[in-house]
Amino acid sequence: MLGVVLGVFNAIEGLIALFREDYFVTPGGRLLVFDYNTWGWIWLVLGVLQLAAGAGILAGQTWARIVGIILAGLAMIGQFAFVAAYPIWSVIGIALSVVIIYGLIAAPRNATG
Repeated sequence: MLGVVLGVFNAIEGLIALFREDYFVTPGGRLLVFDYNTWGWIWLVLGVLQLAAGAGILAGQTWARIVGIILAGLAMIGQFAFVAAYPIWSVIGIALSVVIIYGLIAAPRNATG
């Protein structure tokens, strides 16, 4: 479920970046990476993929767990890229990604073997 939440956050972040050209700009006035539209599309696509993986995880699909781990890792790296522009939001995104990765890697309580 948390993967779906992070996917929604990232998709919204991507949409905001597409409509507000100054969203990924640091207080010093420089763009962090790529151009505005590219960075917005990256976050939007990542968010939609995370939503799909989250739905697969909720359905109990093994492939979705693997994809969820990979996408949470990419989201975490992406959050590091603009920690200078939005430090609190970035830390929240990084923390959510870490919790998602842990939740998908750790064995369930009743697992045997």
